Amino acid sequence: MGDVADKLGYFQAITGLEDPDLCTEILQAHNWDLELAISSFTSSDPHDHHPDASSSLIDHNPEANDHIPRVINDDSELRPPGIAWRIITLPISIVSGSLGLVSGAIGFGFWAAGGVLSYSLGMLGFGGGGRGGSRLVPSSAEGEAVEFVAMFDRDYGRRRNGLKPGFVTEGFMDALQRSRSEFKLLFVYLHSPDHPDTAAFCDGTLCDEAFVAFLNENFVSWGGSIRGSEGFKMSNSLKASRFPFCAVVMPAANQRIALLQQVEGPKTPEEMIAILQRVVEDSSPVLVTARVEAEERRTNLRLREEQDAAYRAALEADQARERQRQEEQERLEREAAEAERKQKEEEEARERAEREAAEREAARVRMRQEKALALGDEPEKGPDVTQVLVRFPNGERKGRRFESNTKIQTLYDYVDSLGVLETEEYSLITNFPRTVYGRDKVSMSLKDAGLHPQASLFIEIN
Repeated sequence: MGDVADKLGYFQAITGLEDPDLCTEILQAHNWDLELAISSFTSSDPHDHHPDASSSLIDHNPEANDHIPRVINDDSELRPPGIAWRIITLPISIVSGSLGLVSGAIGFGFWAAGGVLSYSLGMLGFGGGGRGGSRLVPSSAEGEAVEFVAMFDRDYGRRRNGLKPGFVTEGFMDALQRSRSEFKLLFVYLHSPDHPDTAAFCDGTLCDEAFVAFLNENFVSWGGSIRGSEGFKMSNSLKASRFPFCAVVMPAANQRIALLQQVEGPKTPEEMIAILQRVVEDSSPVLVTARVEAEERRTNLRLREEQDAAYRAALEADQARERQRQEEQERLEREAAEAERKQKEEEEARERAEREAAEREAARVRMRQEKALALGDEPEKGPDVTQVLVRFPNGERKGRRFESNTKIQTLYDYVDSLGVLETEEYSLITNFPRTVYGRDKVSMSLKDAGLHPQASLFIEIN
């Protein structure tokens, strides 16, 4: 690595610093000894490198000025987090997933720098210990979270009868989104299995009954092991320089996240509660405002939905009325058409009946005329002449003389020729004695039928 440009690139990749002039100054101050510069950077106070870095960055973030984040060191001195502020306020798209610039740089630096990075990570508690399995094992963010929660419960929670922080089993960005939706801050714990203070801090502080109750009530908690991919990336993003390491973050405007507090080194439950209580109190106005705004949005959305529902109901009612009106109009039109059809059919039937009746009447008239002509002239009285009197159902009487040898059929033709009856279905009968001269006797003569010299006949409608 004799090349100056390569050393500068590796130093930027490992530390996450973007300013090449600042990196050059740090390397020059360490005689371009890459390992010494990284060790000095990761273990020293950021103010030693660039005393104006925090103030300049906060000035360029007016949203962050409302609440200056704290870094808690051994003497509890409050100060801005220095260069870590720049990483935390990167867009969420860089911090999420592969962490964009940070993870890409760290990954490249890890594999290229080799022993240099392993040494500096060893100082941070990332690895280099005697126990195996301390290498970076990439996996899904959710899978790593599930593994971490299972490990924490196995190693510490069970000894406390399940009393432990409610770490979510999801990736960092999902946990951040959960904190946003629940209007809480996100408590971040980075677990270094090889650090000598880790076990005591987890068992004595994180699993303390009062601290667990306070934490679960006021925060969404996310934890990750620095052996995992996401925990490793977050430790670099948050510039974790000492372990145990805790931080409080929250979503900020314009797809940024804000580091509100970070706590490095072991702390008692009382100290952690006091620190987190101050963060909650300082952040309460922001969370209350966010909750009120969200409630207003929900109320407005519900109002719009109710208005939309009322509009849809009114529209559906109008459409139903219009459909009903159209259906009623169509029904009336159908009924009118049906009535017109029936009337037309009735008129046609009536006309047809009238025409048929007229035709029948004309036929009867012709028949009467023909039968009247067929009767011939009425004979004068004589010994061979029969006098016949016919009584009709309406009381009318008609009489005529016939030759005694005239057939009974001629009597029927005579009755038909008179046009008194509307039917041809009738019989001629005598009462004393009652004798029916039906159609079966029409070939008999008057004399043979016993109707000579005179007969009185009645009409019986069949």
